[in-house]
Amino acid sequence: MNFLDQLRQAQARNQSLLCVGLDPEPARFPAGVARDAEGIYAFCARIVEATADLVCAFKPQIAYFAAHRAEPQLERLIAHMRALAPRVPVILDAKRGDIGSTAEQYAKEAFERYGADAVTLSPFMGLDSVAPYLSYEGKGAFLLCRTSNPGGDDLQAQRLADAPGQPLLYEHVARLAQGPWNLNGQLGLVVGATYPAEIERVRQLAPSLPLLIPGVGAQGGDAVATVRAGLTAGGPIIVNSSRAILYASGGADFADAARAAAQATRAQLQAARP
Repeated sequence: MNFLDQLRQAQARNQSLLCVGLDPEPARFPAGVARDAEGIYAFCARIVEATADLVCAFKPQIAYFAAHRAEPQLERLIAHMRALAPRVPVILDAKRGDIGSTAEQYAKEAFERYGADAVTLSPFMGLDSVAPYLSYEGKGAFLLCRTSNPGGDDLQAQRLADAPGQPLLYEHVARLAQGPWNLNGQLGLVVGATYPAEIERVRQLAPSLPLLIPGVGAQGGDAVATVRAGLTAGGPIIVNSSRAILYASGGADFADAARAAAQATRAQLQAARP
């Protein structure tokens, strides 16, 4: 089963557009959870167990593991996800963007070492930086398009004077992903929830692509506006929330609180569906 089919089935089975992002910060762990690599695994495993039936995907952020020498724990965590929720896809949030043999190694890391179903990528270096990931049949690749950070305007909102129609850079990325770059139907786009008008514009340009939409929750993105902007065509949306779920409680009940926060967000997203 390819990534897109797996995603659609998970969304239907769990009645969910919600992706839980796993960005573990040991300094924010509740008392009793070790603030080391093993603690990272223990904390994230509890979150996964509490929310696996509520989500359409999990999105571990690799830097939060690598910074604490917890790459082996990330491997174990993804294996745990597979055992607990084998039909829920895993998106490795890595934002890789190199070319040639280096990109091949990053692709191998994402899909062979970690066994992810999809990965996030920066398209700044062109199709050369994306193609190695597309050689993995059935895997997904989400290109950064219109990100949720204010600094994204520095490049993404600049107009391309030499391109037909003089599109903004993010619009050009959306057109490439919908068209000539999407060689095997594996591409998706990352669009921040803090820019609902841009989500709508990306959906117009890329009607069939899956959109990974971070920024709901702690970053202030509006869940209702996000769904209404993104679900205007046939492509699915994946709405990510990380900190608002992970750190819903700083106490021993953190897993129960995470489940309650995930249930509330899932319900809000479902209610906003057209």
